[in-house]
Amino acid sequence: MSNIVAIVGRPNVGKSTLFNRLVGGRQAIVNEESGVTRDRNYGKSEWNGKEFSVIDTGGYVPNTSDIIEEEINKQVVLAMEEADVILFVCDVEAGITDLDQSFARLLRRVNKPSLVVVNKVDNNERLHDTHEFFKLGIGDELFPVSSVNGSGTGELLDKVAAYLTVEAEEETNALPKIAIVGRPNVGKSSMINTLLGEERNIVTEIAGTTRDSLATRYSRFGHDFMLVDTAGLRKKSRVHEDVEFYSVMRSVRAIEDSDVCMLLVDATRGIEAQDLTIFHLIERNQKGVVVLVNKWDLIEKDHKTTGEYEKMLKERLAPFNDVEIFFTSALTRQRVLKALEAAIEVYRNRKKKVRTSELNNVMLEEIENFPPPAIKGKYIRIKYVTQLPTRTPAFAFYCNLPQYVKEPYKRFLENKIREHWKFTGVPMQVFARKK
Repeated sequence: MSNIVAIVGRPNVGKSTLFNRLVGGRQAIVNEESGVTRDRNYGKSEWNGKEFSVIDTGGYVPNTSDIIEEEINKQVVLAMEEADVILFVCDVEAGITDLDQSFARLLRRVNKPSLVVVNKVDNNERLHDTHEFFKLGIGDELFPVSSVNGSGTGELLDKVAAYLTVEAEEETNALPKIAIVGRPNVGKSSMINTLLGEERNIVTEIAGTTRDSLATRYSRFGHDFMLVDTAGLRKKSRVHEDVEFYSVMRSVRAIEDSDVCMLLVDATRGIEAQDLTIFHLIERNQKGVVVLVNKWDLIEKDHKTTGEYEKMLKERLAPFNDVEIFFTSALTRQRVLKALEAAIEVYRNRKKKVRTSELNNVMLEEIENFPPPAIKGKYIRIKYVTQLPTRTPAFAFYCNLPQYVKEPYKRFLENKIREHWKFTGVPMQVFARKK
């Protein structure tokens, strides 16, 4: 099961700085002005062997008449509903404010692990000032941190990791897990009904809570795998929910709980920003992917339409565009089984291992024909290549100056690997290491 940690609190307490610290990069925009984070940021982190997603939310302002702040508030509430652990960030410089107290009242109604993170504690004097935050009545422990220099984050992450789960070994773990993902109203429910049919040939059903994806064992047409269903699992409690945020939150869980994702794109609308967000989530999580352009029966076509549409899609998906694209219709079942077979093939590609001797025979010749460019008069000599013993395809190229092997040349090496061995639909990592 996937794990989600949400960072919440009033505006301008350093939530985005903490997010950047936890995910190890500057993904969120940080500014002294409050309200800078209006959208959510998603990142991956790992601590004590447990992986989790980190969601950075905007600042919560109750009883506001501002439309943007009202939308942020909806997203904060949704984030708390979907999260496994909530980090409530406060500012030691400002002390407890009315907004903090208001948010604490909201948080006390949420039956989830909630940790009070007192930020900007970068000296001993401020450490003494943290005790007043016990008045918020959230838990019996405070976590003083400095997001800027990282002090205190280790203790915080120890506590977070203690609440997180590690997926249990189950009999079904040996089966491929295929998720149907996509933005709302793209036809996920119809696609799942088409795959399962009226006679739901279910051997076993693993039901999650309202927060989890539902995994159904699919055993038809010679296939046997777990179908991770994200459609219609949660009853809408409010009409004014942020549908885009909700669908991405659900996709985070479905993607992390799967081996391969079938990404549905609406043919009548084309590939949009939200489709790309979900595609990049799949890529970032190193999951396999097959793209299904659904509702293809509604498109007026000539002999060029399919080729032009596929070319446009691959341009939008670049640089990772070694993916199979199927033009489907859930209603007419057009190419649905072909797409399913491709997803099973992607699952096999994701587990593929290339022998080291074979890799070196092929790739060293390719490198000799097109060596890495010299930098500052220094020549890079790659002497050895091997596939790393990871769960997803990753390759290490051993050389004298790994720091000078830049991304364009790594992309060249990846493309050459894809030319010689079939890794279609699978994100790949290429590393340069000291020989």
